[in-house]
Amino acid sequence: MGEVATSEGLEWAAARGMGALAEKMGMEFVEFGVDRCVATMPVAGNTQPVGLMHGGAYVVLGESLGSMAANLHAGEGRLAVGVDINATHTRSATSGTVTGVCTPVHLGRSITVHEIVVTDDQGRRCSTIRITNMIKDVPAVR
Repeated sequence: MGEVATSEGLEWAAARGMGALAEKMGMEFVEFGVDRCVATMPVAGNTQPVGLMHGGAYVVLGESLGSMAANLHAGEGRLAVGVDINATHTRSATSGTVTGVCTPVHLGRSITVHEIVVTDDQGRRCSTIRITNMIKDVPAVR
């Protein structure tokens, strides 16, 4: 798809929607383009019983950013679907908001790889997520 300005990317993301899970978790896109996507998510409501940010919540933020970015790159008539994701959690947020910054590692015709770095309000890295998406043609409607 080439370079997409952040404002155009945000319009594209708003029109597409984030999905019910991302909305339930309180995610909000701040910046959205092929080369960089940023979203925030509150810690409150996304914690383990002991009050720490749930590791799965970091992964949902990462997958939401990486998959949406891959679909923006894929372009009209193409669909990006996740085929692999991994995460390393290095800190636990306990309050405030976390921010995910998604950048491409590889943007190919059939495969994309994105890295998402999630930080807390103090800018400390909490989780590093890598997602691989396969790009394919949108199936014909039968």
